[in-house]
Amino acid sequence: MALLLDNQFKDLPPDKAIDTKLFLEAVSHIPSFFDCLGSNVFSVIKSDINGNITKIRAVHMKDPAKYVTLQDIVEAEREAHAAEWPKVGATLALMWLKRGLRFIQILLQSLADGERDENNPNLIRVNITRAYEQALKRYHGWIVQKIFHVALHAAPYKSNFLKALSKGEEVKEEDCLANVRQFLVNYTATVDAIYEMYTNLKAELDYTV
Repeated sequence: MALLLDNQFKDLPPDKAIDTKLFLEAVSHIPSFFDCLGSNVFSVIKSDINGNITKIRAVHMKDPAKYVTLQDIVEAEREAHAAEWPKVGATLALMWLKRGLRFIQILLQSLADGERDENNPNLIRVNITRAYEQALKRYHGWIVQKIFHVALHAAPYKSNFLKALSKGEEVKEEDCLANVRQFLVNYTATVDAIYEMYTNLKAELDYTV
């Protein structure tokens, strides 16, 4: 589980403000998660996440002192681009990024909770399907949904997936899942905080691609 535990997200302060620099450092390792799923079809989500991280980082680098938190960025863009906001800049990038992060969260939580296909316990299709349907499906048109279904049938066995998360090390499944639960604590809190921020700022959009 080195891939996750080596790059843990930080504890949030009481006000749930997310430090932009620390967030970008942690999230920069997330795209490699999709390599563990084994199929090049998942590279679509990986590429999307990479692109959105790049956009947010570019805005932050323009003025790190101004954009200390993610909310600083979103609120500044609301003032600067009133007509287009929130479908603009880092605000739009973070909106899509959080959905990709939620996909990972639900997938890992489903595995940690022991959800599985009793007829095929070493497959993770049921976990990936739950994550996709809850985090991404409503924002995808039928073409993108078809791409996902192709990816679903190319998903790895659970044992191979957990081994990939452990960077090829042979680790007991229960130990892997214990590490997943540990990783999810701060990760889930961070993703939830971003969703909450978007709700409070009325920055959420509901359109399909």
